[in-house]
Amino acid sequence: MGEYNNMAQYTRDEIKEKTLKIIHNCVPELDGVEITESSVVNTDMGMDSMNFILVICKIEAEFDIKIPNRQWNRLRTFGQLVDAIEKYSKK
Repeated sequence: MGEYNNMAQYTRDEIKEKTLKIIHNCVPELDGVEITESSVVNTDMGMDSMNFILVICKIEAEFDIKIPNRQWNRLRTFGQLVDAIEKYSKK
């Protein structure tokens, strides 16, 4: 279980910061690359499908959430990924 069990106490910026750490741990070649909310996962961030699955799994574990598999293909940008963390942490 991750350290973000009570998501209500964390700001969007804190969620973004933690998510960026996860991404950089899973995809070290992104170190030094600026990632914004509009950064596209597969082009701007260069994540292939295996990296993306790893990132999603780590996010789910860290934030103690479950993002339904059918939603994964809708997460095209970093901002949409953060939106999903916020959405599914409220359930």
